[in-house]
Amino acid sequence: MKNNHVVVHNPSLPATQLFLLYHAAGDNPVAMGEIGRWFVGAFPRALVVSIGGPEQDADGGSRWYNPSADRPSQDVAEVMDGFIASVRHWQQQSGVKADATALIGFSQGATMALEAVKVQGGLAGRVVAFSGRYETLPQQAGTRTTIHLIHGDNDTVLPLTHALDAEERLTALGGDVTLDIVDDLPHAIDDRAMQLALERLQFTVPRRYFDEAFSGSKPGDDDVITLI
Repeated sequence: MKNNHVVVHNPSLPATQLFLLYHAAGDNPVAMGEIGRWFVGAFPRALVVSIGGPEQDADGGSRWYNPSADRPSQDVAEVMDGFIASVRHWQQQSGVKADATALIGFSQGATMALEAVKVQGGLAGRVVAFSGRYETLPQQAGTRTTIHLIHGDNDTVLPLTHALDAEERLTALGGDVTLDIVDDLPHAIDDRAMQLALERLQFTVPRRYFDEAFSGSKPGDDDVITLI
């Protein structure tokens, strides 16, 4: 998968976190990069990169895949290897481990991030899914990735039921998931949604830390959280 990208923030010191942003279908990495600027103040040592989808649409934007009504899961699967390879590329370039990587997507970009960590366990420590959905709900889940679902209750493009179903399934499977519902928000990201994302990344301690503590091992110090 060959992607255009925009480096939103490259810290002067070696990066300790990696934030990869994925836009909606029909959008572009420059526009999604504006969302990325929110994370720079809270995580000044993070490398923040906005990645563009590999397919161009008729209006000049890009998308991750061209969804078809009869085989949406196959459409995602066809581009998944390239998507995962891109995440690995930026982890290698930055020297940042998977635990300290956050995949942040909106709409179709959120779907790609959710599906990627479903396919490749431990690909990233966090996923922030704004107004997204799984193409198919997972059949298994672990605690290597913490999923943060943020969704407006007035979303008519991807209704809130997708996020509710995802939270219910991940919880039942023993996964690590949070859900924040934004009142009166349509299919969009606003200041409230961004603040919720920042708070989740800063203050939600991953469940795997508790699992490691109970097992007698020592949790790592490279996750994308800053407890104050």
